[in-house]
This record gives sequence, C-alpha cells and structure tokens, in this order.
Amino acid sequence: MSLPHYTTLSITLENHVAQIILNRPDRANAMNEAMWRELKEAMHWLDEEPTARVAILSGNGANFCAGIDFSMLMAVQNHVQDECQGRQAEKLRRLIMSLQDSLSAIERCRKPVIAAIHGACVGGGLDLIAACDLRYCSVDAHFCLKEVDLGIVADVGVLQRLPMIIGDGRTRELAFTAREITGKEAMRYGLTAQCLSDRDSLLMEVMTIADTIAAKPPLTVRGIKDNLNYARDHSVEEGLRYVATWNAAMLVSKDLEAAALAQITKQVPSFLD
Repeated sequence: MSLPHYTTLSITLENHVAQIILNRPDRANAMNEAMWRELKEAMHWLDEEPTARVAILSGNGANFCAGIDFSMLMAVQNHVQDECQGRQAEKLRRLIMSLQDSLSAIERCRKPVIAAIHGACVGGGLDLIAACDLRYCSVDAHFCLKEVDLGIVADVGVLQRLPMIIGDGRTRELAFTAREITGKEAMRYGLTAQCLSDRDSLLMEVMTIADTIAAKPPLTVRGIKDNLNYARDHSVEEGLRYVATWNAAMLVSKDLEAAALAQITKQVPSFLD
C-alpha cells in the first residue's frame, strides 16, 4: 500500500491508525495555500482508505498550528483582484468557502479524527480542531481565537462549531477579546477531553485511544460519527428518525455477527475494514 505524499503534511498508517502530521515546523505549522488544499486531500484519502479506521492529527515541531500563514493572508487581495467590485467580492467569497470546505472535509470524513495539541493553537488552528471529533492537549498548549486582533471576523468554522463544544458565552468571550487560554483551561472549558503533562504523554494517550477505537466495529464507528453529526444539526425527532433509518439499513452486518460471536466466545473480535 502506498501512502499519499504531501509537501505540508506527513502521513503514516499502522495497525489501522493513520497519523496526519502538520509538517511546517519552521513556520509553527502555519497554514499556507498548499496545506489548506492538502488537508482536504488527506481527509478524502482517509475516508476512502479501507484499512484506516481512525486518524490522529498533530503538529511537528514546537507547536500544533499558528493559524493561517500571514503571507497567504496578505496575498488575498492579489488573488481576488478585479476591476468590478461585485466580481471581486464574489471571488473573495468563493475563496473563503473553499477554505471552509477544507476543514469541513474533516467532518465529512467517515472516520473519527483525534486532535493532539501541543504548543500554540491559534486562529485557524482553533478552526481546525473544532472540526475534529476528539481533542486532547498537553499542559504547554495555549489557545487563542486571534482574528479580532487582525480585523477579521473568523470565517472558516470556529464561530459555528465552538459554541457547541464549549458553550456560547465562553466562545463569545474568546472571540471578542482574543484572550489566550492554557491547556488546563481548555480542558476545564470542555475544549479538550484531557490535558496531559507533556507532548510525549499526550501522544501516548491519544495513540491508546486511537487503538481502542480502531479495535471497535468499523461500520458501527462510522455510523456513530454520522449520527452524532446529524443529531447536532437537527431536532431530536429528526435525529431519531435518521438513526432508525441507519440501523434499518446497516444494523445486520458482519460487524454485528463478529461482535456477538466475540461476546459468546470471550475472544477478541476480528472485523472487516
């Protein structure tokens, strides 16, 4: 099996766990144009690769992600330049929606994505982790919704997703003030599930969690993610109807047979990808 090659990401796959590593350490893993594009491509690969059941998203070097690369931000004007003001606005809107789509690809991916955060997680880095399924950090992690200080309304997902993770009031505080919070505060807010003592401990813990998920019935795990995302955006009644339809279609599966047999025989189950 050949793994995809990227200029801004490093990819490994072992024992059904994919590791997707932001790999611009000299730029604090700031998200340049290539990284936005490659993140979307990597999520499509993860979704389509049958042997990958779960992914860990982390950063190489001293930081997780410093947000959008400032040089890319400064070049936006040139990208959207047009003698017609309306067409220039349309180009900018299409650019923003393209960036949004790169992060929404994490949600669209059927496999769970776990963010392992150390060091700085700033601006677009928060947008990135808000789209992930699970988040864990080390005590040296620090988080900042920085856009207000740059004169920008954050526009690639954090204002839409973060309130559902940490609540409306705390999101408003972070968005209006650009106040930096620590790893321990992030755990207290519910942004991360745990705050580990250091990066090595963080990666070990996240790998343990990923291995646990990878050992579960893959079709069932994919169904859980799909139904949780659907329920988040719909009423309880709509969510109940959706999960009923899902189980009517997918409940009777090889996953169910293998899980039931394992319970009876007290053996470790073996599942199809």
